[in-house]
Amino acid sequence: VQLQASGGGLVQAGGSLTLSCAASASIFRFNAVAWYRQAPGKQRELVANITSGGSTNYADSVKGRFTISRDNAKNTVYLQMNSLKPEDTAVYYCNGRLPVGAYEYHYWGQGTQVTVSS
Repeated sequence: VQLQASGGGLVQAGGSLTLSCAASASIFRFNAVAWYRQAPGKQRELVANITSGGSTNYADSVKGRFTISRDNAKNTVYLQMNSLKPEDTAVYYCNGRLPVGAYEYHYWGQGTQVTVSS
């Protein structure tokens, strides 16, 4: 199983970007798919996730600005980011939690850089 993240770039504060996480397997196989981010010198943090049932969860810092969604036919999860702030600058990673028997495995995409200029 592979996850391919894309869509990062350089944007001015107040702008928008949409990140994509394309899975090599049906996204329904995952218990949840999430976006994390890691800024220089900081720990990786959860930004948003979406469960197989469609429930969503957001970090307080992005509520009302970011939206996570999925396209089942394309096996892709998106992160629409609006009203971007310089503090959103980070490498963004997608993560999928795949159940295998009694276990749950985490798969990570390669990361995509988002830079927000002030």
